[in-house]
Amino acid sequence: MSQFQPRVFSGVQPTGNLHLGNYLGAISRFVPLQDEMPTIYCVVDLHAITVKHDPAVLTANTREVTAAYLAAGIDPGKAIIFNQSQVREHAELAWIFNCIARMGWLSRMTQFKEKAGKNRENASVGLFAYPTLMAADILAYRATHVPVGDDQKQHLELTRDIAQKFNNDFADRVKELGLGVANPAPSPELPDELFFPLTEPMIAGPATRIMSLRDGTKKMSKSDASDLSRINLRDSADEIAKKIRKAKTDPEPLSSELDGLSERPEALNLVGIYAALSGRTKEEVLSEYGGQPFSVFKPALADLAVDKLAPMTDEMNRLLADETHIDGILREGAGRASEIAAPVLRDVRRIMGFLEGR
Repeated sequence: MSQFQPRVFSGVQPTGNLHLGNYLGAISRFVPLQDEMPTIYCVVDLHAITVKHDPAVLTANTREVTAAYLAAGIDPGKAIIFNQSQVREHAELAWIFNCIARMGWLSRMTQFKEKAGKNRENASVGLFAYPTLMAADILAYRATHVPVGDDQKQHLELTRDIAQKFNNDFADRVKELGLGVANPAPSPELPDELFFPLTEPMIAGPATRIMSLRDGTKKMSKSDASDLSRINLRDSADEIAKKIRKAKTDPEPLSSELDGLSERPEALNLVGIYAALSGRTKEEVLSEYGGQPFSVFKPALADLAVDKLAPMTDEMNRLLADETHIDGILREGAGRASEIAAPVLRDVRRIMGFLEGR
């Protein structure tokens, strides 16, 4: 039997205020992949209800993420674009994975500890089990590759653990039903035939880890109380320029060497943003601006950011003015996604021993 078909899956949570970090760290990376292999890009709205939410805001945010996908250059004729809740296989497989995953595995997830904080007893079960739903998102399509940031790498490792345990626990059943795919790298830990792939991460490079404009040691975040800490994808050109002008820096000019920024997180962040927006390395940026004061570098960065982001902002606003068009893209994408996920779940039900109903 053939090996798993290469396929990319990734998603963005619709929690509002999409910012430059979301774009450079995730969405912009999705675009070239659509020409390399089959791609599925999801708006993961089921993940957004693990904390208290406003239903009307969730609807608006789902459309905003979709508009960002489209405005960034993701082509719904090439990639599948849909929102998670329209494909029921995600939730069904997540429950099965809840019964495969171990409590100890989930208890070690650092994101749960960070999000729940000291109020863990009042956190939702959904927040705790979030990684098993993420595993279901990926494996419902037998995705082989997932572009992720460093903060999601642990969750993807859990996805691989869940896939490996499923493959091992049901190896005989998979072989009996003839549902396996030949293992390209047989080992004592894995059966000769697999049902789920061990998905590979596609980790973002350092230039796409965007930090706060007010504190270069913290990631740019939509939850930061200060709007000046981030560049939102729907900011106007004037707002973008203002935020870069007010970005925290130090009094020294830019170093000509990258090592010279190792103890200057704010300066390093601005250089990284320039590099990511221009498609250059940090070293190349410093070769041009090294020795220059921020009074020279910041205006150049502002002009570049406006040049790159303003057309995307305009296109997002145009798309969001036509909700029917966006909703139609999501429905059509959900239908295409279901065509892939439904047969996978049908086989999972057979493997699990569930009787077929209507």
